[in-house]
Amino acid sequence: MQTKLAASGCVALLASMFLAPCAPAEDLFARDAGRRFPPEKRTLKDAKTGATITALTTDPANDQKIYQTHPQWTSDGAYIIFRSNRPGKGRQQQAFALREETGEIIQLTEGRTGTGSLNVGRKSNRLYFFRGGRAEAPKLIELELDGLLRDSLAGSMKDPPGYERAIMTMPQGMGGSGGFSLDADEKKAYIGVAISGQDGGGIRSIDLETGEIATVIDVPFRMGHVQANPWVPGEILYCDETGGDAPQRMWLVKADGTDNHALYKETPDEWVTHEVFVDRDHVMFNVMGHLPRFRTKPTGIFCINVRTDQVQVVGQVEEGRGFWHCAGSADGKWAAGDNFAGSIHLINRITGETTLLTTGHQMQPDHAHPNFSPDGKRILFQSGLLSGGRSLDLMTVELPAARGPL
Repeated sequence: MQTKLAASGCVALLASMFLAPCAPAEDLFARDAGRRFPPEKRTLKDAKTGATITALTTDPANDQKIYQTHPQWTSDGAYIIFRSNRPGKGRQQQAFALREETGEIIQLTEGRTGTGSLNVGRKSNRLYFFRGGRAEAPKLIELELDGLLRDSLAGSMKDPPGYERAIMTMPQGMGGSGGFSLDADEKKAYIGVAISGQDGGGIRSIDLETGEIATVIDVPFRMGHVQANPWVPGEILYCDETGGDAPQRMWLVKADGTDNHALYKETPDEWVTHEVFVDRDHVMFNVMGHLPRFRTKPTGIFCINVRTDQVQVVGQVEEGRGFWHCAGSADGKWAAGDNFAGSIHLINRITGETTLLTTGHQMQPDHAHPNFSPDGKRILFQSGLLSGGRSLDLMTVELPAARGPL
């Protein structure tokens, strides 16, 4: 099997937000958007749990899902958006749409596309991303998916500008740091930034209609993991991105810069990471248990009510180094976590029961990054199973049918 290197996890996501690898000049004017790829999906049987796994992609290319803090499916639920370096001019990563029912894959972008932070609209079938390079200021692009997908399937593609709208150009001296996110009402985007000549970082809001950019907040540390509350307009979660253990990881702020405060105040013997909104009032996160010194108190997946600060200890796996990333179903019933060994567990938040769903998805240096489907019936993740950990594929696993009483 052809080898492709996996991306370097969270740090790579931050670094690749604006800058895609340089391509020869002729590649910038390629017409690969709308290109179709035949279905690759097939089913596998988990060797340990017996679960049926659906491998949505099996090409030797490196196929990566969007980070688990952001939507994966188009608003109509038909397509999963992902990034890949599958065959194309320049072999740089581009955005693709995979129709989950059929497995057919359609390329969405071309040129210098910043795939490290793709944003899929929840209210309409639109995709937002940055395009740019070292020699040009990045532009925020809105891509109208319905027209592109329809024309691709009909074989009547227009030039890519026919589906795109340039919203704004990033100001000189301002670069991305920590991704960006769509507000719940999808009228604004919030972007983490680093500013040339200044310490720390910040968040800027972008009006998606006018392109107007405004300051939300500046902080004395590196901005990371910017994510708007998908259910409550004007509420933003962000983190102190140290690449390791921050003294205080999670923060919340209003879009007008007010009510900035630490979320889940940490103690010196806690390592908090990988926070994500799971419903309008709750953030799920991981208190690391990967080192023996952290196991003297509860670790694992936690959930905090952002209105009351009430904390639920959701669960932990005792073997190995414990959980790494987490996700929750919007109905409040389920949590999922990946670990360093490439396994995914399901936790019943009502009973506390933990079920091993699937194993063997270890990859270096990335992780499975699980997400629940919009209907809460399956989990999407990325896997190195088919390549021996050298490249990634997209896979899903169904939640067990016999869930028991809730």
